[in-house]
Amino acid sequence: MAGIGAALVVFLAALVAIGVAQWVWAVTAERDLTVPERVPFAGGVEPEFHAWNRFHIRYYAMALLFLAFDMEMVFMYPWAVVFVKEGLLALIEMLMFILILVVGMVYAWREKSFEWA
Repeated sequence: MAGIGAALVVFLAALVAIGVAQWVWAVTAERDLTVPERVPFAGGVEPEFHAWNRFHIRYYAMALLFLAFDMEMVFMYPWAVVFVKEGLLALIEMLMFILILVVGMVYAWREKSFEWA
């Protein structure tokens, strides 16, 4: 029951925040923008490419590599907290996790995923 009340308070706070943001925008918005200022890209500069332009596949590979190695840091902080209590078992688990990441990094290196050109 208390969870529903907390959720309702958060929902109402979000509605108030949205209302305040809409009011601030309505009060401070400039209504007489010129045509170049209305272009929603690069601060009024005419866009060179369409927004739905395709990206090269290497961008997606780099994004996946970034996510893989970024997740390593996400898991290491809680592990450091638990390591104090668990000891050797937590250390072995983290070493296995890092070994899997190292195998992935060696594979990516072998496939020349870290080379841009």
